[in-house]
Amino acid sequence: MSKESEDKKPEISDEIANDKEEVRTEPTQDTEAGVDSSEVVEEEASPVTVERKAWDALEAKGLKADENWDRFLRLNAEFDNFKKRSARERAEAVKYANEALLERLIPTLDHFEMAMAAVHQAQDESMSSIKMGIEMVHNQLKATLKESGLEEVDALGKVFDPAWHEAVSQKETDKVPEGQVIEQARKGYKLNDRLIRPANVVVAKAISDEGSAGEAS
Repeated sequence: MSKESEDKKPEISDEIANDKEEVRTEPTQDTEAGVDSSEVVEEEASPVTVERKAWDALEAKGLKADENWDRFLRLNAEFDNFKKRSARERAEAVKYANEALLERLIPTLDHFEMAMAAVHQAQDESMSSIKMGIEMVHNQLKATLKESGLEEVDALGKVFDPAWHEAVSQKETDKVPEGQVIEQARKGYKLNDRLIRPANVVVAKAISDEGSAGEAS
């Protein structure tokens, strides 16, 4: 080999190396799609965007879900209150189931008491057996009614209470304080804690100045 050919060898090697470097720096081309690979990498790294219409629809669905949840909680609370109220009403219905029956029996009890009063006023010895029989029936009836929850409203000597008493008249007196029940015309009755008939009473009234002047004269 001549000396001139040996001197050209390094030059050819340098040109090949330079050509390789230039190939590396140039972006690769997709021969089929004709798309720059560097542009594909940038598109994959960019954030995903949602159209305004789709975003509004998604936001509306979220608000609807919150509204349905609030409605569910409210309905659940109302159902719990309904169950408690129904249980309370059932208990009251059982407690006062005999109210109508007992209300019809009260006049019978009144008649028994009237008969007993008449017997007590009789002087005839032969009335003792009748008196005993009436008392036995009366006591039995009162015990039956009491077992069903009926109780007397004892108003005599008590302070007048419009919640339990019904005033039929007033009577002037200085023997008891004003407003006190001095007579009971008809007994009152209650079923457990519920009033079914108020007591008819006469209420004490303070003596007026005109009445005092008349007594003094």
